[in-house]
Amino acid sequence: MQHPPLSELQKAILDRYQQSLPASLTPFADMATALNCSETDVINALNQLLEYGVVKRFGPVFDHQRAGASTLVAMAVDAHKLEEEALRLNAFAGLNHNYEREHQYNLWFVLTASSEQQLQLKLQEICACHPWPVLILPMEQSYHINLGFPLQWTGSQHESATQH
Repeated sequence: MQHPPLSELQKAILDRYQQSLPASLTPFADMATALNCSETDVINALNQLLEYGVVKRFGPVFDHQRAGASTLVAMAVDAHKLEEEALRLNAFAGLNHNYEREHQYNLWFVLTASSEQQLQLKLQEICACHPWPVLILPMEQSYHINLGFPLQWTGSQHESATQH
């Protein structure tokens, strides 16, 4: 999708907050203070980035093993039902993303819950509603992959505010 050029505020938000958000009750107000603008300006800029498809999600990433329980799940879904099934799965609370893989087990997702018992109940509910073969793949070891990177803006006077 073609979108208007990003504003200097949008660029600053992308640069500065791709790896950390203020851990407070007022993160957008805190961002606004740091960026010398209003909270409304920050929220509007973020909404436009989401609308433009520049970002798909804006929010924190939690260590689910410390905050509760989680597992990776793979389903073997008929190829012609894959998109429909992915959309149906999105309705489940605790399912934070799903994606297609080129494999017999072609629909993968991460499921989270407040406890191992709650996680098992959610898995039972999903399996009861979705008639596909399922693999439950609990995490054996945690890895942190840093996906942040410096952004380079062409034709802009913007200086990166990325924190390292």
